[in-house]
Amino acid sequence: MRGPGRWWRRKSTPEKVETYTRWSFHSFAVIEFFFVGITAVAPLGVRLGGLVLLLVGVHAVVCFATVSRALDWTRGRRPQPVRLLWTLAAVTAAVAFATIGITERGPDHESVDTSAGAVFGVVLIFGPGIIALGVRSRRWAFGIAGAFAMGACLVLFALGASALTAIVTAMMMLSGGVFLTFAAVFSVWLLNAVYEIDEARENRTRLAVAEERLRFGRDLHDVMGRNLAVIALKSELAVQLAQRGRPEAVAQMVEVQRLAQESQREVREVVRGYREADLASELAGAQGVLAAAGIACEVSGRTPVGLPAGVQSALGWVVREAATNVLRHGDARRCAVRLRMSEGRVVLSVENDGVTEAGGGPSGSSGSGLAGLRERLAEIDGTLEAGPAGKGLFRLTAEIPLPSEPARSESVAVVRTVSEVMP
Repeated sequence: MRGPGRWWRRKSTPEKVETYTRWSFHSFAVIEFFFVGITAVAPLGVRLGGLVLLLVGVHAVVCFATVSRALDWTRGRRPQPVRLLWTLAAVTAAVAFATIGITERGPDHESVDTSAGAVFGVVLIFGPGIIALGVRSRRWAFGIAGAFAMGACLVLFALGASALTAIVTAMMMLSGGVFLTFAAVFSVWLLNAVYEIDEARENRTRLAVAEERLRFGRDLHDVMGRNLAVIALKSELAVQLAQRGRPEAVAQMVEVQRLAQESQREVREVVRGYREADLASELAGAQGVLAAAGIACEVSGRTPVGLPAGVQSALGWVVREAATNVLRHGDARRCAVRLRMSEGRVVLSVENDGVTEAGGGPSGSSGSGLAGLRERLAEIDGTLEAGPAGKGLFRLTAEIPLPSEPARSESVAVVRTVSEVMP
């Protein structure tokens, strides 16, 4: 039981929708063969029933293949299966004509007419509906269903059926074909929409990373641009003074050295600010990003604002990485972030109801993100655990020991609730 369930949970939301759509339409071919073709053998006899079963089987196989090729074309993986669509249309018409021939020329029994009529109706409904999967224009898709219904009406009328019988039969074929065509068109639209939403979410994540890189680049340019320009000018001046034998060249080079050291210090501050993460800001940011992605995020607990900068930064990175993993790897609808104090340790847990791989792997041990977090927490004697926490749940827990009381008494440890920190 664990294997199939895990196979399904490993799929992303768009892949699940595609699998559901694909097998929903595959089921029509299965239904046609087992519930229409096989049930026609008994009333038609072995010889005639076997022929009908063969025709229905060929139609079901072509339908099965058309579903796969058409959905692959919809996702841009294969070219449009034009020949296969024409083949399905021809097979559908051939089976319909064969069943009419059986009704007209076969044994004069009511059961024969009923079985042949069932095959006739099913192929004329399933055929156009599945052809609609491989047609780009919606008008053409519904037009094909109407054309098959009109053809059935004309053939029945030409064979001597009454006008009322031909029209009623055509209306039944038209209603069934239009309904299945609508289901096909809607399913393709829904599948494409889900993939587009998933791609938009990935693009949003990449844009957030790109914006952060641009911010870092701007900060670095602002810091280094002016200093490097001054260093270049003073170096050029020092060269000219040295060529003239002026003692002021030494003073200029001392100034260049001072500016270079100042630039190093400012670059370190920029990098340090880029690498450090504020816990309150990360909690607010994670809640906003997850909410925008349609994931309900609940933040609870009490935040010790007087925590050391290193502890706050490490916890902020845990929140950032956990939220990123929920967005990129999970299929979650709910996420809960809890922060609490326990026996001289601060404990942060992030739990979501997505797939088990949401934290980076089935056991939470794989993935460079979690490995980096473990290394970061290890520097301050912290630990990180990640893994399944029940049916459909994944939990990431970080524990960091707090400084001793004498060290903590040097700063005021102001404690306020997370709700006061959150906007």
